Amino acid sequence: MNGLLKQTLAGLRVLIVLTVLLGVLYPLGVWLVSRIPGLESNAEGSIITQDNQPVGSSLIGVDLQGDQWFHSRPSAGSPSASGASNKGPANPDLLEAIAKRRAAVAALEGVQPSQVPLDAVTTSGSGVDPTISVEYANLQVARVARVNGLPEAKVRELVDANTAGVLPGVNVVKLNLAVRDAAGGAR
Repeated sequence: MNGLLKQTLAGLRVLIVLTVLLGVLYPLGVWLVSRIPGLESNAEGSIITQDNQPVGSSLIGVDLQGDQWFHSRPSAGSPSASGASNKGPANPDLLEAIAKRRAAVAALEGVQPSQVPLDAVTTSGSGVDPTISVEYANLQVARVARVNGLPEAKVRELVDANTAGVLPGVNVVKLNLAVRDAAGGAR
């Protein structure tokens, strides 16, 4: 009986020590590291704010509905979930979906289907990419300018101002905020 009591007390001590270490001190340490200047933006989800109000994230793409906005890549998942479809490039369902998206984008933008860039019709691995290609952004300039009553040259300037990266991409959330501001405020 004495041996069983010793083992129980030793197990209880290990449980308490590990609970304090891994349940309190480790999460507190991770949180403290996230407060180091330069890391806090990434730790908080890279929130974009305007007038001290959160309006989106520079790391998560949001596709606003309406012709006045630039559209992001299509998502393979639902709005509440992300993820790829896992369909191969020869999958007939995937090819049909791409063809439908290509026709829809071409009709919306008033161009030939062959002029629609690949990222306008294919989903990303996560389904929530924050950026689109410069080609896809440029394809949408005429529509966005027309609907918002802005000169195309001004909208092209906004696309250029929101283009960044080694493989140049346009952050859709930031670009749509710039369009909103240029068009005269919140819509």
